Amino acid sequence: MAVEASGAASELVQVVALLAAGVVAVPVFKRIGLGSVLGYLVAGLAIGPFGLRLFSDAHAILHIAELGVVMFLFIIGLEMEPSRLWGMRREIFGLGLAQVGASIAALTLVGVAMGFSPTISFVAGTGFVLTSTAIVMQLLEERGSLSTPKGRRIVAILLLEDLAIVPLLAIVALLAPGGQATGTTDRIYAIAIALGSIAALVAAGRWLLNPLFRLLAASKAREVMTAAALLVVLGSASAMQLGGLSMAMGAFLAGVLLSESSFRHQLEADVEPFRGILLGLFFLGVGMSLDLTVIAANWTLILTSVAAYMVVKSLVIYGVARLLRASHPEAMERAALMAQGGEFAFVLYAAATSAGIIDGTTNALLTATVILSMAITPLMVIAFDRFGPKPSISTDGIAVPENLVGSALIIGFGRFGQIVSQPLISRGCSVSIIDTNPAYIRVAETFGFKVYYGDGTRLDILRAAGAATARAILVCVDDRDAAKRIAEIAKAEFPLVPVLARARDREHAIELLHAGVAYQLRETFESALAFGEQALLTIGDEPEAATAVMEEVRRRDAERLDLETAGGIYAGRGLIRGNASEVREVG
Repeated sequence: MAVEASGAASELVQVVALLAAGVVAVPVFKRIGLGSVLGYLVAGLAIGPFGLRLFSDAHAILHIAELGVVMFLFIIGLEMEPSRLWGMRREIFGLGLAQVGASIAALTLVGVAMGFSPTISFVAGTGFVLTSTAIVMQLLEERGSLSTPKGRRIVAILLLEDLAIVPLLAIVALLAPGGQATGTTDRIYAIAIALGSIAALVAAGRWLLNPLFRLLAASKAREVMTAAALLVVLGSASAMQLGGLSMAMGAFLAGVLLSESSFRHQLEADVEPFRGILLGLFFLGVGMSLDLTVIAANWTLILTSVAAYMVVKSLVIYGVARLLRASHPEAMERAALMAQGGEFAFVLYAAATSAGIIDGTTNALLTATVILSMAITPLMVIAFDRFGPKPSISTDGIAVPENLVGSALIIGFGRFGQIVSQPLISRGCSVSIIDTNPAYIRVAETFGFKVYYGDGTRLDILRAAGAATARAILVCVDDRDAAKRIAEIAKAEFPLVPVLARARDREHAIELLHAGVAYQLRETFESALAFGEQALLTIGDEPEAATAVMEEVRRRDAERLDLETAGGIYAGRGLIRGNASEVREVG
């Protein structure tokens, strides 16, 4: 009993260590701008066999944590309706095949140049071609790029790479000593099983899953719905694995099949917490797996391999992207995101070791190379964001301001500026408008507005736009720093022209008042008051009483704002510390 208790305590310590490592490292690394992925990797290294030694078998944790990648692909699949996926077929089988094929050829040559045999060079290069789905998806999500066109193209390539693991494993089996002796019947049988698994999953998705979820929803047992969501993800992943395909591909297909289901959002909400925890655990496991002993004994070879593979793969990715008409910034970003090896490389190298193509030492070297490349990727992305090319915006056919004259100068013509312009134009006022978003400018032109391309934070642009002769300057941009800068410049250079500004929140309003604006309005303030007044009327208040309440709220707000502007009770971003009886406000 004592031994069992000791074992249970040890396991509990390991669980606590995993949670503590992620909780401590990730916020710190995100705070200093290095991202959550690198935080997990470093935390894993710290508590692993080459750090505090709280874990001795990192691969066991990594095997369980791969479920995080599986759940991530399921959630991505939920966002990919079949029609949308069909629309991406050219990216998946065109762009994806081009990048994978060119990368395999180039990285095989790198291995040969480093002195490996052609067979080992092919296996090593092929494993490195398979980009880390977990890292790239996480970085795309953090950058808010998953749903953008460039993000969808990267997702298409990752899907093709997931599909490619099946034929690549078959090729490894053929390259094994005596592999050519494998019968044609066996290979056809393996392919048939894989296709049958896909067909069975598609059939279950089309005819079984929706009726199942309707039946479970009728039971009104929330925990059963959560269990069913996990069953779908893990069951589809297991079905694909049994058929010789990747678990991630099975989960993705299940997500796609349920993307048009009425239970889609419920499924996403149920799976999301497990996905986040397990994906973090996956990165911790990768960090633990970094064998410092192997790196120390072969550091020259490993560092050379990492540099050679990442540089060559980046060049190939960039070249394929440019060849298929991607812009220079997009091609550079794709190369920075996808230059590393991935988790499927571990599968491929393990299969090659079992087949006798590579020995254990070579497997360890190649695995260390891949893991090191995964750790370097977040740093590459940070370097790209800081020093890489920025997307260029075409301003062809868009006029710039020059000697404009108007009663009012509107800076920023988004949803706020467009509404502001309507009463002015209705009263026959002459209005000059500038904006830095070509899309807004072109759309405005279709509705008869003349909007000029210009940055309001530049004094020369303000002069050209007629700020000196305007009767009012209206700052309607949604960038808080830009709005403050425009107000400061306008009051310094055109002190007789009143400046009216849109404020993001209460703190921003105070900053604008200190900058000298004559009038500011928080962008949600009046709409929220109107909403609140309607709420009072809806629950039964008399119109006069509701109006009186709104006036009192406005009066109290104005008094507080005057106090805070004068250095009173403002104490933190958007937070008012009034009397205990007063409602606290965060707007």
